[in-house]
Amino acid sequence: MNHRPFSPELLQKMEGFRSHAKPMKLGSIHFDSKLLLAPMAGICNIPYRLLMEDLGAGGTVSELISCHGINYGNQRTLEMLKIHPLERNVGIQLFGEDAESMSKAAEVAESFGPKFLDINMGCPVAKVVTKGGGSALMKEVTKLAPLFEKMRSKMKTPLSIKIRTGWDANTLNAQEVLKIASESGIEWVAIHGRTRTQQYTGSANWDFIESLNEHKKIPLIGNGDLHHPYGVSERLKVTQCDALMIARGALRNPFIFLESLDPEYANQKRSVFSGSDYWEVIDRLQHYITQTFSEERTILVQLRKLVVWFAAGFPHAAAFRSQIFASQDLNDCMKITQDYFLSLGNAQKFINYDEVFMSSGHG
Repeated sequence: MNHRPFSPELLQKMEGFRSHAKPMKLGSIHFDSKLLLAPMAGICNIPYRLLMEDLGAGGTVSELISCHGINYGNQRTLEMLKIHPLERNVGIQLFGEDAESMSKAAEVAESFGPKFLDINMGCPVAKVVTKGGGSALMKEVTKLAPLFEKMRSKMKTPLSIKIRTGWDANTLNAQEVLKIASESGIEWVAIHGRTRTQQYTGSANWDFIESLNEHKKIPLIGNGDLHHPYGVSERLKVTQCDALMIARGALRNPFIFLESLDPEYANQKRSVFSGSDYWEVIDRLQHYITQTFSEERTILVQLRKLVVWFAAGFPHAAAFRSQIFASQDLNDCMKITQDYFLSLGNAQKFINYDEVFMSSGHG
């Protein structure tokens, strides 16, 4: 999958930010920076992961993948396990509820060559939780050590987990989960700063996340409300977390991993990347998508949802969004997109970060 080259002008802008990146190690795994792409359902497939690595993500994680779908040999599920040779620092995230099914699926997932496997213990969606997966795993912590140990006995690849602060405000048991994880050979823990009952409402509890760093014995990754470069940059200055994970923030600003690295630039609260820069990114994304998927309808759906998010904050984005969703042809969609982004000139992107975005949640 030979990608389309970025222009020298865009590369120069990107390298200015990339020079601030500091490679780091979590457990036994090396990453290109402290800013990682969080797993997002329906988003973190091969094309999006590749693009985010191109744009500065130090590592990525797949969307959550059902252990039962893997064990049943479901073709669509097995397709989700694929990793492209160009991906440098990618993990596969599994969800399920019992140790036998998860360990069996882990063996299959490991054969696809991820750098690590991750257990989803944070998804709040009812169809996952009611079956005992996702954040429901935090309700019965006595089952965690056997789950971790069963999976690790079948694996050579490092194993991590992604959790929430707890099930609800009365059961903030992340500290207990961290202790079990450290005693069970888990490589690191990523934590989203909300409870399951909060879903994606309210604010991430960063005071709680930071308090966990005081007694941690394994690396901790913080996640939640990292929606804009200056917020991420400020968090990097003060956090005791070993790394940060960005989810929804990367949907409206694909350059967030780069912009957040420069502590001085991030205070400007405005992007130096122009409409033409965004067009180059979308052109590469379209290339990745068409190389990954064969059906034009799938390609169109995958492309449209990301393109309209990338337009957020630019002038006339609402009108552009209407045009894109009215388009049922890939070539027409790309022409509309090219015309829109190139027409922006030097128009600045400005996003109202106080407005609710993706409240149903993806990461």
